[in-house]
Amino acid sequence: MITIEVNGTSKQIDIEPDTPLLWVLRDIVGLTGTKFGCGMALCGACTVHINGEPTRSCVTPISTVAGKRITTIEGLSADRSHPLQRAWIELEVPQCGYCQSGQLMSASGLLAKHPQPTDAQIDEAMTGNVCRCGTYQRIRQAIHRAAQLQSAANHKPAATEHGAQLLSAPHGRNAVAGGAE
Repeated sequence: MITIEVNGTSKQIDIEPDTPLLWVLRDIVGLTGTKFGCGMALCGACTVHINGEPTRSCVTPISTVAGKRITTIEGLSADRSHPLQRAWIELEVPQCGYCQSGQLMSASGLLAKHPQPTDAQIDEAMTGNVCRCGTYQRIRQAIHRAAQLQSAANHKPAATEHGAQLLSAPHGRNAVAGGAE
């Protein structure tokens, strides 16, 4: 029995320890947003976060993630309110959409480290995420747009009414990101 934490929920999995995380997420946990592309960690479609780091789940044995935080595309935000999701929609990034969950997870890892990334930082972080439709320019534009949205949300002055501070979300969470980390 292996215990993993997926999108903030603890799961006990009874499976062979060398089973790839991708198949555990899709077939056992039922989170199908993470896609199978190549099975060799070359295309990026299967990217998830493990303890905040973008990781290719198709080659990650389930035994290596016991006790670690796993975030899938479903954990980015439940209502598409994450700045990256908003930017992706606004700029109409996807064509076929197959690679997009991996693209978004790699991009969110980038923005966590570099809130205002340069084109070079974007290119480096997104290397290895293959888009068969060739939407690379729109992906770069959307990452820049998400950085703007994220920055605006983080620097918004607190609203007041009759001298009382109004919070944009429960417990002071960032309303744009839906409280997701």
